[in-house]
Amino acid sequence: MNALLADLKTLYHLAVKPNRGADHAERMESFYSGQADDYDRFRDRLLQGRRELFEAVTFPEGGVLVDLGGGTGGNLEFLGARLKTLSRAYVVDLAASLLSRAQSRIQANGWQNVHVVCADAIQFMPPTPVDVVTFSYSLTMIPDWFAAIDNAIRMLRPGGLIAVVDFYVSRKNPPADRRRHSALRRGFWPLWFQCDDVHLSPDHVPYLHDRFKQLLFEEHLASIPYFPIGRVPYYLFVGEKR
Repeated sequence: MNALLADLKTLYHLAVKPNRGADHAERMESFYSGQADDYDRFRDRLLQGRRELFEAVTFPEGGVLVDLGGGTGGNLEFLGARLKTLSRAYVVDLAASLLSRAQSRIQANGWQNVHVVCADAIQFMPPTPVDVVTFSYSLTMIPDWFAAIDNAIRMLRPGGLIAVVDFYVSRKNPPADRRRHSALRRGFWPLWFQCDDVHLSPDHVPYLHDRFKQLLFEEHLASIPYFPIGRVPYYLFVGEKR
């Protein structure tokens, strides 16, 4: 019963409660502050493909990772023992309530090399070039998503990697080697998600392919908790800085 009540609270913030704020940072905090405590448990069922993405990325010994829109820091759990081999990992987000959970996770795990940063993904710049930049279901929540990708390019060292997993819809006429979603999917899911300021785009995938050398690209469909009559498209992309 407690789990059900927690889900209902999360669903209220996802589907009913309006997001308020004068800028993107305030709207993000308005959206997440009431659901931060239950964020990870619900997102484990909603946001699929994250473990597969982080397991597919090669992290060099002594490397630097930046997780843009990293929220509670939960993505770092997917690294397991590999996290200790990194010199630094940055969890970057605008939602202070989620970063508070990330800080608690860091302290509980004794991660001395992980740093929490409250900053915009299009402006954050670490002091040295980094090896891997990740976007885990955060690109669709960044209004200037193309600027965020360009910023990732700037912070990556030559040959560095970008890794993205997120919801999306295809273009009406995608290349032959990519999935073409039905008109219903292309119309319904962007409309459904935009109520939460989550913006599914047909342009994320083409832009990533244009700016990076593709190492991995997969397209899948995911179920939505408590929503039995539809599956939302999501993709995994790993690319190398040209």
